[in-house]
Amino acid sequence: MAVFETLKVDLTVVLGRARMPLHMLLRMGRGAVIELEASDTDMVEILANDHPIARGQIVVTGDRISVEVTELIRKAAAIVEAGASIGDGAVPFLDGSFDAA
Repeated sequence: MAVFETLKVDLTVVLGRARMPLHMLLRMGRGAVIELEASDTDMVEILANDHPIARGQIVVTGDRISVEVTELIRKAAAIVEAGASIGDGAVPFLDGSFDAA
């Protein structure tokens, strides 16, 4: 149980994404607004240590903003490739794709 007390997990909620040239980002000042390619009803991605673990929706109650988890994401399926190993024991490679639960 002591191991879990020292375990650190960074949680990130991705509300939307935007692309812009670096020079535009550097010109922005305090209070600048960046439009995201998402609306308030879109699903958000929930990441643990930069790995997708769930999807959810934003819930606003009074002056509080929270995230309601609506869908868990399973681990990526391991793919074993013939002849591919790391070290003495064969270690399966992950394909990097994530399936919805």
